[in-house]
Amino acid sequence: MKKKSSSESVTQEFATPGLLRRFAAMVYDALLLMAVSILYGAVATGINIAIKGIPATGERVTWGAFGIVVFIGWILTLGFFFCYFWKHSGQTLGMKTWRMKMYDANSMQTPDYSQCVIRCFCAPFSMLLLGIGYWVMYLNPDRQTLHDKLSKTRILLLAKDKK
Repeated sequence: MKKKSSSESVTQEFATPGLLRRFAAMVYDALLLMAVSILYGAVATGINIAIKGIPATGERVTWGAFGIVVFIGWILTLGFFFCYFWKHSGQTLGMKTWRMKMYDANSMQTPDYSQCVIRCFCAPFSMLLLGIGYWVMYLNPDRQTLHDKLSKTRILLLAKDKK
């Protein structure tokens, strides 16, 4: 892949992925997030048991006020998953599998952390009302979703690797 200097030449070389490809990548990433969530839950439960002790046989682990901290930590862990991969390579595993990559819309480089955080915060809102934030891409000449626009990022479809 040759590196282009302007965003126009890059967007002419690569297409913007459609909704089905984006949703397919989300399914892959959802499976990874389930594994991350299970690991997070195991660690949080282990910490809870270390602090409060093992509950009586047949009793559940109780969280009390610690429960909200665990929930916020879980949300931050999921956000960190996306921000880490978007910042370092522009791709999550689901995006890599479906040949998509995220770029800064202006510089066509990997996005900075602030763009990744904005995207993480806004993307769930794009799913509201039957995914209206995603359908917006068909009204936009650059085919950016709502969270693409708000975070000043672009998702491009990469060329197939030649074997």
